[in-house]
This record gives sequence, structure tokens and C-alpha cells, in this order.
Amino acid sequence: MKAVVLGGTAGMGRAVARRLAERGDEVFLMGRDAGDLARSAADLEARKAKDARVGYAVCDLEKPEGFAAALDEADRALGGFDTVVVTAGMFATQEALEADIELTRRVLTVNYTNTVVFCEHARKRLLERGGGQLTVFSSVAGDRGRKPVALYGSSKAGLSHYLESLDHKFHAKGLSVLCVKPGFVKTGMTAGLKPPPFAGEPDAVAKHVVRAMVARKPLLYTPAIWALVMLVIRWLPRFVMRRIGF
Repeated sequence: MKAVVLGGTAGMGRAVARRLAERGDEVFLMGRDAGDLARSAADLEARKAKDARVGYAVCDLEKPEGFAAALDEADRALGGFDTVVVTAGMFATQEALEADIELTRRVLTVNYTNTVVFCEHARKRLLERGGGQLTVFSSVAGDRGRKPVALYGSSKAGLSHYLESLDHKFHAKGLSVLCVKPGFVKTGMTAGLKPPPFAGEPDAVAKHVVRAMVARKPLLYTPAIWALVMLVIRWLPRFVMRRIGF
């Protein structure tokens, strides 16, 4: 693969980028901090196959005016990319979002509107060259309206809907779309939150994601137990959801 990874300097994104580099894939990192990008690129250089290329460019999901230029740089560095992975996003607790309307605006804009805009830039480029792969991290939080993630989850619900629609519309034209729905994973984003017994680790999630990418799957719950958990949650009647705190 010649892969662009937006969000590849931390957490699950960094773990995915490392997995790809170790496989011998070429990787172009995108993120909002130039220093983190430089350090992460140096880490990939030490892990990569001998002739694989590694590059990076600043790209901030809060600044959509920079999306096209960052993708142009990725094209130049990789000689044309064929894979785009988006792991970047914002998270805040329901309590914090209810208390801060501006924070709510930022989280909803980054996780839905600007992520979709970035994906549209990527989709058009991939289709122009005959297709490719678009892998985007959504969340199990978007599978059902739930009290603890009402606002954050709504942004991920919209993103999951968009990704499924892309798969339906463009699969026959060569675009492979993978919607990744992580459950609770121990990253900087979830620091300070109490992990459940089946919380995941970034490297294990990355292994699962890369395997799904290679298999061209359209949907992945990771860790795998979350597929069963959310199946149960989706079928619970509304009167039960009103009473429980999950």
C-alpha cells in the first residue's frame, strides 16, 4: 500500500502506521503538530522495509482549507497514494459537552463535517486513479442513542452512515471503504476514564484493522467482543434504554 494516515502520531493511528511500515507499505503521516510528525516519521523510518518511503505533512481537521494541499504533498511524496486511513478526531465527555457549547460545536464539526470533507477530497482522488481504499475510524458510540455519549455518539453515527453510503455507491467503481468501530481502547483520548473489563490496546486494534484492510472488509468492530455487545444494545427496547446508564 501507499497509505496516507491522518492521525498517525498517537494512539490507534500511530499503531496502524507502524503496522503498515513494518509490512513494507509506504506511509505518509498527517497530523496537526509538526514536532510530533517529525518524531513519528523518524520512528517509522527505523521500522520500515528498506526501500519503503515515509513522509509527513501538517493537516488539522479543524482547518479544512489545508486538506487539499496536504493531500497534494502526500501524492508527491508517495508517487500517488492508493490508501487513506483516518483515525483523527475529538472526544469529550457528555458532561463537558453539555457544559460548553463551543466545545460541542468543535467536536461535532471535527468528527462529522470536517472528517467527511477530508474523505471527499480523498475519495475523488482515489476514484480518479481507478479506486483504492478508504479506512475511517468511527465508534461504537454511534450505534445507538445512549445517555453517556449523546453528543459525541451523534457525530459518529453520522460518520458511520456516510461511510456505509460510500461503500454502497462506489464499491463497484473500485473504492473499498472500511468503517472501523472501536469500543473502549486505552489511548490518550480515553485517559482518565475507567476502562471496562474488555478494553482494547492500540497495537491489538491496529493488527485487527490492517487484517481487515487486506481482506477488504466494509465494517470492523474492535476489540471483537464489541460486535456482540452492540448487537445486544441495538435490540434493547427504548424503555430499557431510558432506565440504564450505559
